[in-house]
Amino acid sequence: MSKVNDTINAMTSYFRGDVKRIQHFMKVHAVARTIGLNENLPEDVQYLLEIAAITHDIGIKLSEEKFGSAAGEYQEQEGPAEAEKLLTELGFEEEFIDKVCFLIAHHHTYKGIDNAPFRILVEADFLVNIYEEHISMELAKNIKEKIFRTESGIKMFEEMYGI
Repeated sequence: MSKVNDTINAMTSYFRGDVKRIQHFMKVHAVARTIGLNENLPEDVQYLLEIAAITHDIGIKLSEEKFGSAAGEYQEQEGPAEAEKLLTELGFEEEFIDKVCFLIAHHHTYKGIDNAPFRILVEADFLVNIYEEHISMELAKNIKEKIFRTESGIKMFEEMYGI
């Protein structure tokens, strides 16, 4: 079994009983994986992207417990430590965990997106959130113009939402 699959299983256990959160990370992973493959990312970068996509919202659980909110700033604050514990238990190397934790700590920060896994994670999360959160098409168009930069992410956006 691959570490990607191990991470999916661990996150499913982490969010046990929370169908919404489990389905969300599964969808974001699928979208991010597809964009990454379409963008021909190097294998190691694709791997980082996929693990980050699976774990990106790990901070929600603690955010809701501590602050009564799943706001992005709280997720970014609480997520890295939780991810570090989970990924360490799964046997990932410290340097790799640090890269994943950086992405988790910034996945709701839309300035300074300076690398492919960061860009694609943000795009994938938006592609899923626009649908899940019933975001208006007017706001979705604005998000597309301000956030989306990858050819594959833009194409997927246009095909999903018809705009």
